[in-house]
Amino acid sequence: MRIARINTAAGAQHAVERDGTWHHVSDPFEAPLCYTGDATPHEEAVFLAPVAPAVVIGIGHNRTLNDHPLPIQAWHKSVHTVASPEDAIVAARDRGIVHAEGELAVVIGKTATDLTAENALEHVLGYTCVNDVTNVDQNALDERNFQGKAGVNYTPLGPWIETELPDPEQAAIDVHVNGTARARSGTFNLPSSVVECLTYVTSWLTLEPGDVVMTGAPGTAVPVEPGDRVDIVVEGIGTLSSTVA
Repeated sequence: MRIARINTAAGAQHAVERDGTWHHVSDPFEAPLCYTGDATPHEEAVFLAPVAPAVVIGIGHNRTLNDHPLPIQAWHKSVHTVASPEDAIVAARDRGIVHAEGELAVVIGKTATDLTAENALEHVLGYTCVNDVTNVDQNALDERNFQGKAGVNYTPLGPWIETELPDPEQAAIDVHVNGTARARSGTFNLPSSVVECLTYVTSWLTLEPGDVVMTGAPGTAVPVEPGDRVDIVVEGIGTLSSTVA
């Protein structure tokens, strides 16, 4: 099932796709879903970021990359950087190279704390595409990942949430710039699984419905310039498109 958040005359509205039409729901985190009776044709839908998270977490995969004793580390990315599909990424210039980073994002569906390997996925609403935009040269200056990841619209999300991704550990991720494939990889190239990421994060921080965990870039970081169009394609979900301003 696909769950989107679309712009309507009444404001942002969550909706579920069925037969080419987006049927509005009152709360995507309720079970069963409550339909309002309103609908938007697919061709008229203007997609917003599929959630408005209170928390966005990034994952650093240390295993195979360095000598750090922790295989996984997490960091916060400001929710003020979240952007909708087709929003312009405002690249911070004169601060080093800007990378688009295609990743799989996990959307939390219910309060999650101290998750285990057995129950972690029960707390997931679904998955979406994310572009973890980064001024990559800042990484050497700021190990907290603040400076390089705080730009305007540096976290495009969307276009929707897929609740039935067959295998989040085997999802292909491609990054296209101006229509040309610049990176082809997938979550199968990440050294830590989605479950391992969720159990680590929730051992320290309680996540709530709508929060987002970015699972890391598996060799999908690509330099971009103003004027570029970036498409993040995640197998089983769809395509997240943005322009670089």
